[in-house]
Amino acid sequence: MIRALYTAATGMQAQQLNIDVIANNLANVNTTGFKKSRADFQDLLYQTLRAPGAPSTATTQYPTGIQVGLGSRPAAVQRINVQGDYTQTGNSLDLAVEGTGFFEVTLPDGTTAFTRAGAFKLDNQSRMVTSEGIPLEPAISIPSGAEDITVGSDGVVSAILPGQSTGSQVGQIQTARFANPAGLRALGAALDAMGVDYVPSHANFILIHVGDAASIYESLLRNGVIVRPVASYGLPLHLRVTVGLPEEIERFVAALASALHR
Repeated sequence: MIRALYTAATGMQAQQLNIDVIANNLANVNTTGFKKSRADFQDLLYQTLRAPGAPSTATTQYPTGIQVGLGSRPAAVQRINVQGDYTQTGNSLDLAVEGTGFFEVTLPDGTTAFTRAGAFKLDNQSRMVTSEGIPLEPAISIPSGAEDITVGSDGVVSAILPGQSTGSQVGQIQTARFANPAGLRALGAALDAMGVDYVPSHANFILIHVGDAASIYESLLRNGVIVRPVASYGLPLHLRVTVGLPEEIERFVAALASALHR
């Protein structure tokens, strides 16, 4: 009887988590860039009282066994990254990402975060920022007096500057893509950060996860590799390493190998 109560309690705890996830989905139904989540569950261990195929007599076997389950537990809370609906707002800085990309932003501590919320504004420095005032990465500033701001499908930001009749490029928005976007860690305010061992696909830099980050960081700097910390948030540090030319990649690999094997 006591075991039955504990087993039932695991089910209640699992369903409580399910209710919490559903409630959060409902609370954010109008949140820009929000992706709903789904709770997955799995059964716990089983107590085997009799194994299938155990002998019942000297010449026969039990066709089935006796196993008693011990309940259930949450296995994961996964975000469902499906394309949302497009809404025409009439605001030239309201953007949407088609596909699995994320806008990059720079947090106040200098680390990088990612967001699907494209409701951008201009701050007092004419930079494109999120609703929380967090600037895009790389930063894009709209010159004072610029008119008719447009963003192309390739991310190029153009505007008609004072004294000109045609648009001029003032910046380009870059997006990051992940092999498993559901594995990003939600930070709140429509922001996400990388978990362990996540590498977004960019053409001009790579991100690595290292355990002994401090010593490797120093070794890379000594070898002339351009590197800066990215989104640690209490987890093992990620390093953003700029590479491009073959000799830069070769120098990076040699410096990293030296740091890991010293």
